[in-house]
Amino acid sequence: MSFDCAIIGGGHAGLNAALVLGRARRNVILFDNNKPRNAVTQESHGFITRDGIEPTEFRQIAHKEISKYPSVEYKNIEVFSVTKNKITFELVTSMGEKCQSKTIIISTGLRDILPSIDNISEFFGKSLFNCPYCDGWELKDRPLVVIVDEQKQGFHYTQIIYNWSKDLVVCTNGKIVHRTEQKELLQNKGIRIIEHKIKNFVGQNGQIEQLVFENGETISRKGGFVLTQWIQSSDFGKELVCENNSLGGIATDSFGRTNITGLYVAGDASVIAPGQLIIAASEGSRAAIGVNMCLTEQEFSTS
Repeated sequence: MSFDCAIIGGGHAGLNAALVLGRARRNVILFDNNKPRNAVTQESHGFITRDGIEPTEFRQIAHKEISKYPSVEYKNIEVFSVTKNKITFELVTSMGEKCQSKTIIISTGLRDILPSIDNISEFFGKSLFNCPYCDGWELKDRPLVVIVDEQKQGFHYTQIIYNWSKDLVVCTNGKIVHRTEQKELLQNKGIRIIEHKIKNFVGQNGQIEQLVFENGETISRKGGFVLTQWIQSSDFGKELVCENNSLGGIATDSFGRTNITGLYVAGDASVIAPGQLIIAASEGSRAAIGVNMCLTEQEFSTS
């Protein structure tokens, strides 16, 4: 089978790319392993007309809309490998199926790596979140914990969260994160800083009640935010020798083009911060337009 474009990743970026290319009458195949980054999230926010929607419902609506365009094929299967020859890309799925495509959009996104704290995953996505723009409103004015264990972004991250709640305790999980002047600025705002290592969380049904530290100290909190580390969900960019940007994502131009001809990236894989759904969707639209422009230029150059 041969396609105009193969999209790897069925999140918001990949879905929107498929929609735009379907409407552009391009033959598209969308591969989705159904392992979205927001799988732990109960509600999605910040997407106009869809604020508060469950992620699974959003995907159902998207699939229904895309199904109206007959040139788009959907495959609920994982792509195992991607290689490039002079003209096309070859994709092999985990089931051994093969297909050829003139262009590729990588929209596999990122994965959150949580700090090494016992049982933290039980609370992540329920009362402990990463993005304040996505979940800050729901936690407004509550006593919150902010977990930051790296210096580069930790101070700014806390400042942003202060907009939603003035009752903050910053935990650095055993590390020295803040400079002296930063500590003073936070403390002048009534923000307590605890540098002891966190042992675990106490709570029920994913709702934080207390944090327990290795020195035996405890604090009561009703939710919080954690600064996670991000890694690519797939190695396709590395395998195809894509250049990276300063944030560690795949470098792209204004239409999602990489340094590899015919290879585009959309969404979080390029680490466009903040990682909101509406931004990922717009990145998918941008890459799809870039793909369509490329294919159109090829058609006219060979006519």
